[in-house]
Amino acid sequence: MKKVTVICLAFLYCTLFCVSNIQAQTHRILFKTDYGAFKVLLYDYTPKHRDLFLDAMKNDVYRAALFNRVIENFVVQGGEHDVDIAKREAAQPALGKRRLAGEFDQRAFHKVGAFGAGRDDNPEKASFLNQIYFVVGKPVRAEDLDSLEKKKDISYSAEARDTYLKIGGQPRLDNDYTVFGEVYEGLDVLLAISKVKTDKEDYPLREISFTIEEIQYP
Repeated sequence: MKKVTVICLAFLYCTLFCVSNIQAQTHRILFKTDYGAFKVLLYDYTPKHRDLFLDAMKNDVYRAALFNRVIENFVVQGGEHDVDIAKREAAQPALGKRRLAGEFDQRAFHKVGAFGAGRDDNPEKASFLNQIYFVVGKPVRAEDLDSLEKKKDISYSAEARDTYLKIGGQPRLDNDYTVFGEVYEGLDVLLAISKVKTDKEDYPLREISFTIEEIQYP
């Protein structure tokens, strides 16, 4: 039953979004894992995060990277872990805490398959430089969105509201964490990864490595 649900959700997602978004954006990335491959487009309307990620790829920042925090119905996170960032910054206080200012665009929201930048609890909502996550999400109700609009003093667009109600996500993260891309093919692979067994700290019991490369089209 779970496998059927994953396939149906992936099909619905692609039916709703893939064609228009792919045509509108410039850069697409291939993620390869032991569970299969999936494709991600980077939004041109979050250019600082897009360029940070592209530069990180060129500089092999994500060489031998891992998905090191997996929470079913929430996120699959990879790159530099919060614990390692905190240890490094504590050991080198003179270097400060390097972050990238958040970029929030109404078109970039936390639907299933959203690609975002992790951060710590800083008031500027600035992103870590080398940590990424994918939303695997959960069902969202209209009353959830109504409540969040009041609590966060935001207004969801008609597209965002319709998307959340049809495929789910994590709308409580909107306007707090930067989304700068989305999965447009292979969502079933990501959803399968989100269901792996983990320890009490959300580390997968078996390492999940990934490699990334930019997709080149003529």
